[in-house]
Amino acid sequence: MCSVISRVKPVQRALALTLRFRATTEGSSYALAESRRFCPGVSAVIDPLRATSRSYCSRMALTEGLLFRQLFESESSTYTYLLADTETKEAIVIDPVLETIDRDLKLIHELGLNLKVAVNTHCHADHITSTGLMKERLVGLKSAISKYSGASADIFLSEGDKISFGKHHLTVRDTPGHTDGCMSLVSGDQSMAFTGDALLIRGCGRTDFQQGCARKLYESVHQKIFTLPDQCLVYPAHDYLGQTVSTVGEERRFNPRLTKTEEEFVNIMNNLNLPKPSKIDISVPANLVCGVQEV
Repeated sequence: MCSVISRVKPVQRALALTLRFRATTEGSSYALAESRRFCPGVSAVIDPLRATSRSYCSRMALTEGLLFRQLFESESSTYTYLLADTETKEAIVIDPVLETIDRDLKLIHELGLNLKVAVNTHCHADHITSTGLMKERLVGLKSAISKYSGASADIFLSEGDKISFGKHHLTVRDTPGHTDGCMSLVSGDQSMAFTGDALLIRGCGRTDFQQGCARKLYESVHQKIFTLPDQCLVYPAHDYLGQTVSTVGEERRFNPRLTKTEEEFVNIMNNLNLPKPSKIDISVPANLVCGVQEV
């Protein structure tokens, strides 16, 4: 391109450079618009997060060589996360949901991934995990959950354990409070944190059932999540308002519950007066046995 421009007259050269610059900037603007369209809430500035139709987020993770997909189950507003090494194709899935097992396995097949571990951030009360059925359909797949969850799995995890896939890994941080077995998973470069129900976007998991404890949750978030870098992306297990991602810095500044003192937080959580999850009597027993039960 440069060699061609150097041979034209000065006026033509200036016009060519102008057009070239315009194409570059327009292309960048288009790329940014597309990024916002496919993954709202992720941008260079803090924009209002807009609700949108969500089948999955097409935005790639910031870490080089990491494939990332954010998937959504509408009935329980649950996010499932698929991460893979782009070279080895080894992959893990976080919080898969029974109702979307066919969609998830189809995507895994299309991307040519070798799913190694299906991990649940805790024993869910609002949906049944698909981990057990995934194991039946994928040879070699292992299930994983916190050793404090009381649930069955192939791998029991606790503070500091690593879940590896290719050259990447996630590190376990115990974050009890919503349940005793809640954990958050942090990428090796601390650019992403999968916080389960401990920390939600501008909210947190409730603490009025399943070993819930408001003081434990407050300490977990402040000691294990808010100590991560400000720019670390927060990916929760649920969102009910169309928000797909936050950051540690945002939640430390704007979370309406966790910016309070511990005593204020405990008072808020003890007075939510929420109805119990509609599926708790079905989901918890099923999830204690990896989502596989006699019907």
